[in-house]
Formats: sequence, structure tokens, C-alpha cells
Amino acid sequence: MQEGTAQVEPTTQLIDLFFQQLINGLSLGALYALIAVGYTVVYGIVQLINFAHGEIFMIGAFGAFATWTVIGSPQNMPIASSLFLVLPLMLIGGIIAAVVVAIATERFAYRPLRNAPRLAPLISAIGVSVFLQEAVRLGFGKIPGMPDAKSAIPFPSITGISGETIQFGGVTLQMSALFTLGALVVCTVFLWFYINRTKTGRAMVATSQDPDTARLMGINVDRVIVSAFAVGAALAAVAGVAHGLRYGNIDFRMGFLAGLKAFTAAVLGGIGNINGAVVGGLVLGVVEAMATTFIPGQFGSSAWKDVWAFVLLILVLVFRPQGLLGAKVVDRA
Repeated sequence: MQEGTAQVEPTTQLIDLFFQQLINGLSLGALYALIAVGYTVVYGIVQLINFAHGEIFMIGAFGAFATWTVIGSPQNMPIASSLFLVLPLMLIGGIIAAVVVAIATERFAYRPLRNAPRLAPLISAIGVSVFLQEAVRLGFGKIPGMPDAKSAIPFPSITGISGETIQFGGVTLQMSALFTLGALVVCTVFLWFYINRTKTGRAMVATSQDPDTARLMGINVDRVIVSAFAVGAALAAVAGVAHGLRYGNIDFRMGFLAGLKAFTAAVLGGIGNINGAVVGGLVLGVVEAMATTFIPGQFGSSAWKDVWAFVLLILVLVFRPQGLLGAKVVDRA
């Protein structure tokens, strides 16, 4: 009888570990997906790999922190006030900051290069990425009331989310992970409605298919492109807040690797395919979480999680270059 019990316990622990890592992977993947959607929306319309998008994600996190500071740095508030007042204000502040920077980037760094060779806007995007990193590193601390950003800044705690958990048997669900998954669901539904049920969304679809014909039909293509950057920036800002709640701090360098992972997710799902970006992000997060747990030896350590993410990208590019759900991009070359 004791032998049977001894055999059941390791099996139960293995099952609990699997579901724990599945939840961890899905929440991490939801973070990647929120950023990846911005990549894929912009690429679908202007065929630009916006490598500065990771920094827009970072700007959103810093915008949320700045908003929290401006409203008086509230701490240990009742759960209702924290969830329904402080957190929404932080999200709004982060979204405004990210959208303003994204629109300015499109206007001054990308629009003048729209008809240039494809390499020019790509180099410009890399330059914008470095510029935004350094602007936050050197300039954020000079804003009255803001801390120096040359090192990581502790992110505000939200009562009911930060440090809170729910236990399901042997599986622990972090409330910050639940917030990230919930944010992905809400943002995906919003984006579907925006693209399929609004005039601007349909104009985005038309522009992505043929911008010249869309212009002849009376669509303001410049305004549509600005809308695409704004939508992507808003989702990235939500991801920035989710990142701060998940890890407890923000950093001026946080956008670089997150941006690369989100780009990987967009390619994995199918560049230009919004559903593909969501699926790609979730798959990438689960693969990272599972690889660091179930691959034996040093290759399964957390130091290798980034390696496995990009190995997955290479395999997809070799065996299914159009992505898991297929790319939705019209070649205008």
C-alpha cells in the first residue's frame, strides 16, 4: 500500500508542476502577445518592422509610474480604490505616454522614409530604439518628482494584484498573471471589434491590402497609419503595466529583449496576422516555461530560456516561414 502511495505522489507532483508551468507560460505569453500585436498591425499596413516598438512598451510602463507619482503615490489603499481608481489611472497615463511617443515617432522618423528603400526605415527604427532608451535613462530623473532611471525602479503595488495568489491544489496562480491574461482577452476583443466594426478599422484593412486604391477611394492613408501606431502603442502600454506588476520593477532596458521576443511571437504566428500574433505569443511563453523545467541538465536552466525561444524562431522560419496561422501581407515590392 505504501509503495502505491509513493508512486502516486511523484506523479501528482509532476502533474502539478506541468500545470504550474503551463499557467506561468500562458501569462508570460500573454505579455509577449500584447506587444506582438503592435508589431503585426503596423507591419500589415506599412510593411515596417518597428524595432522601436519594444521601447514604446517601456515608455508605457514609465508613463504609468509617472501617473502614479503625480496622483500622490498612493499605497496600501482599499482594494476597491486600488483596482478601480489607481490602476485605471495608471493604465490611462501609460497609454497616453506610449501613444504620444508612437505618433511622434511615426510622424518624424518613419513618414519621411515611407517611399525610401526598405533598409532606411529599418535603420531609422533601430536609431529610434536607442534614442528612446537613452532619453528615458538620462531624462526621466530630471522631471520634477521622478526618480533617477539609470537603474531599475520599483513599480507601484496594487492592492489585490501585487503579491496576491490563488491556490488550486498544488498549483499557484499569481494575480498579476491573471491580470495579464485578462488584459490580453479584453484587448483582443476590443481589437477585433475595432477592426471589424468601425470605419477606421475597415479603412486599416483596406489600406493593408492596397494603399493606393484605398487612397483613390477617399481613405486618408496617413491617418490610418497613425491609427495603427496608436493602437499598437496602447496595447504595448497595457503590457508595460502588466510587466511592472509581474516583476515588481521597470527599467529603461526592459523593452529591448521584450521587443525581440514579441517580434519572434509575431513571426511565429504569422506576420501581419493579428490572431497569429496572439497565438505566437502564447506558444512562445509556454515553450520558454516548459523548456526551463523539463529539459534536463544545464540546457534547462533559466539562463537558456532565451536560447530556446530563438531556436523555436529558427525552426519556424526553416520549416514554416509563413508562421503557424499564415502571414497576411500583400507583397507590394
